[in-house]
Amino acid sequence: MNFIQEVLSQLSFLIANFGTFASAGGWKYIVMWAIGGILIYLAIRHDMEPTLLLPMGFGTILVNIPSSGAITQLVNGEEVEGALSTLFNAGIANELFPLILFIGIGAMIDFGPVLSNPKLMMFGAAAQFGIFFTFCLASMFFTQDEAASIGIIGAADGPTAIVVANKLLGPDSAITGAIMVAAYSYMALVPIIQPPVIKALTTRKERLIRMPYKGKSVSKLTKILFPIIITVIAGIVAPSSVSLIGFLMFGNLIRECGVLNSLSETAQKVLANLVTIFLGITIACQMEASKFLQVNTLLILGLGLFAFIFDTAGGVLFAKLINIFLPKDKKLNPMIGAAGISAFPMSGRVVHKMGLKEDPQNFLLMQATGVNVSGQIASVIAGGLILSFFG
Repeated sequence: MNFIQEVLSQLSFLIANFGTFASAGGWKYIVMWAIGGILIYLAIRHDMEPTLLLPMGFGTILVNIPSSGAITQLVNGEEVEGALSTLFNAGIANELFPLILFIGIGAMIDFGPVLSNPKLMMFGAAAQFGIFFTFCLASMFFTQDEAASIGIIGAADGPTAIVVANKLLGPDSAITGAIMVAAYSYMALVPIIQPPVIKALTTRKERLIRMPYKGKSVSKLTKILFPIIITVIAGIVAPSSVSLIGFLMFGNLIRECGVLNSLSETAQKVLANLVTIFLGITIACQMEASKFLQVNTLLILGLGLFAFIFDTAGGVLFAKLINIFLPKDKKLNPMIGAAGISAFPMSGRVVHKMGLKEDPQNFLLMQATGVNVSGQIASVIAGGLILSFFG
């Protein structure tokens, strides 16, 4: 009986404290715990980029536990640096993690499909339309630098978004965290966001168009020279993109040179996975309740979604425009234009699966992948152009 009374006493104490905690503004932490739980649920239940969403979700819960020590806090009037804050300053505030991740991404990319069919690069450029359109819209609510940083969310390229926001606004800006979270969240939500947009802009007849892959063989020398030439050209066109495009192309050069296979494999697997984990859980530092639960955050998430949708629409509509001038037997399946965003390889897979759903014999993987890797290059150059214009 005494044991039961003790348990009931402890429960009543916890309930009373929880009520005090909630009435004192602790409800914000509860909201953030719920957001973290949703991210974890999407990662596990729906397999939506779990390497990104699961660390972000758990980190969100971690940083919103009062006095947890995970992030820098005041303790007895003294500032005590938390472990995640240390990691944030060491890897994100100075853009180190995004750049290292680009080495791994570059090592994963096979530029063969786009080199065998160079005109696919046009779709990668067309799919960046939403970035600049959203910049104009965001300028109505934010400063010029803030609007430019928000626009880059549309590229669905988390590392580029981090670098642009850090350079234009600084890691301590009130909206930098929201930009980072939006960029990575929309990357994971590609399978949900893109299909409705594609279907709304295309007819079933257009989605049934078959595009037999007739890629030409690409020599090893061409694959080796490509990352070097792209780096030089990007450096001339947008000097601020050199660090971004340089690390991406360095990773690809490791892949294609043929003498660093062990390094290429390490970059693709161990390095990319390790840095992605650090990125995910460290970005959560910017999801502290006091910073995140603001009107501006909701506005940024809305504008980021707007940019993402218009990037997708830009690629699809550009393909439909080209089809006007092509003969009937040379028509393009306009769905491949949607793969021009930077979310590699998620967007390419989405387009391929949509093609198979409409027609089990319609294989668009190679064309969609070629457009997708073109979008990876285009988004980095777009980020460099924004830095050149406003940095």
